Amino acid sequence: MKLGVITDCFKKSHFEGIKIASKLGLNGVQIYATTGEFSAETLSCEDKAKYKELLKQENLVVSALCGDMGGYGFEIEEDNAERIEKTKRIIDLAVEFGTSVVTTHIGVIPDDKSNPRYNVMLSALTECGIYAKEKGVTLAIETGPEKAKTLLAFLKDTKGGVGVNLDPANFTMVTGQDAVEAVYLLKDYIVHTHLKDGKMLDKNQDPTDVYHAFAVGGVDALNACEGFKELPIGEGDVDWINYIKALNDIGYDGFLTVERETGDDPESDIVLAVNYIKKLI
Repeated sequence: MKLGVITDCFKKSHFEGIKIASKLGLNGVQIYATTGEFSAETLSCEDKAKYKELLKQENLVVSALCGDMGGYGFEIEEDNAERIEKTKRIIDLAVEFGTSVVTTHIGVIPDDKSNPRYNVMLSALTECGIYAKEKGVTLAIETGPEKAKTLLAFLKDTKGGVGVNLDPANFTMVTGQDAVEAVYLLKDYIVHTHLKDGKMLDKNQDPTDVYHAFAVGGVDALNACEGFKELPIGEGDVDWINYIKALNDIGYDGFLTVERETGDDPESDIVLAVNYIKKLI
C-alpha cells in the first residue's frame, strides 16, 4: 500500500503542501479540485504545467482529486445538472494529472429504495459513473452517513465507474459501522482510502442530521458536532491493526491518504499519522 496526504490539510498552498508531502517521504497527494487554486475552472495551461513539473520533481503522484461540492451532494434534483457537469470537468482534470480516482460525498443514501431521494441520487451517480468509466476513472463515494450494506446496494444499482473512498473514521464516529466489516463488504469497490481516527460520543445521534448539518455549515459545523470527535490517528476507536489486515486480505494495494480536518497543529498530527501507520504496513 502507498501513503499520501490531502494537501489542504496543511492549511497552506497546494505547492507548499506538495513539498511537505515529499519531505515526509510520501508517495502521493490528494488535491481538492472543486474550488480554489486547483479547480478545473481556475487552472490555466501554465498552472497545470507548473503543478505537473513540481510533482515530477518531488517524485509524487496524485492519489486522487477531491470533487466534493459540499451542500447536499446529489440529493436535490434541480441542482444536479450543474453538479454533474462540474463533476465531469473534475474527472477530465483527473485524467490530465494521471489519477484514476475522484472522491466525493454524495449526500445521504436512504436505506429505503422507495424513498424518492434514492432515485434522484442514483440517476446522478449513474450518469457521472458512466462518464468516469469511459475516461478510465472511478468516482469514489466517501463513506459517511450510511451503513456499508446500504452503500453496497446503491453501488450495485449504478452502471459502473462508481466506487468507494473508504474513510474508517466516518463509519466509526457517525454510523457506528464496524470499519473492518465494511472493508470485506465493500471489497470490490474500494479504490482509495482515508487515514483518519475518532470516537463516537453519542450513540443516539442521527447520521442524516449530522451530514445535513455538514451540508449547511460545512466542515466547521461538522467539527462542532457534539456526537463525535475527530482525533489524531491511534487515539480514536478505529481498529487499525485489523483494518489494515482486512485491506491486505482483500488485496488492496492503493493509497492510504491522511486526512486531518481539525486540531491546532495539523502538520504535526499528519507526521504522527504517517509514522503510526508505517509500523502497521
